[in-house]
Amino acid sequence: QVQVVESGGGLVQAGGSLRLSCTVSGLTFDDYAMGWFRQAPGSEREGVSYISWTGGRTFYADSVQGRFTASRDNAKNTLFLQMNSLKPEDTGMYYCAAVWAAMTTADMRPIDEHSWGPGTQVTVSS
Repeated sequence: QVQVVESGGGLVQAGGSLRLSCTVSGLTFDDYAMGWFRQAPGSEREGVSYISWTGGRTFYADSVQGRFTASRDNAKNTLFLQMNSLKPEDTGMYYCAAVWAAMTTADMRPIDEHSWGPGTQVTVSS
């Protein structure tokens, strides 16, 4: 059974930075692409970033392009999201998931829809 645990969220002022982490178990981590998703109150969950199984290919939602950077440490089954120049509209619960190959963040689909982790809350104050 796939298990994920996200961490690193918090309260930060606009313009600040946070680094999220996600540890994964129950699958062969470096066999899968990984995605970060977020969900704001009253909104649907949306894809934020994608990183290929080697880490060599990444892409981002337009809203975070140039500010967020995804990376992974396959030796530690860990995914990261460096978030800089944060904006109030980045506020939400952030989740990670192993995903099927995709071409855009909107196309990302988790390999197991029943294995969402608890998420980590990011709140950006203006």
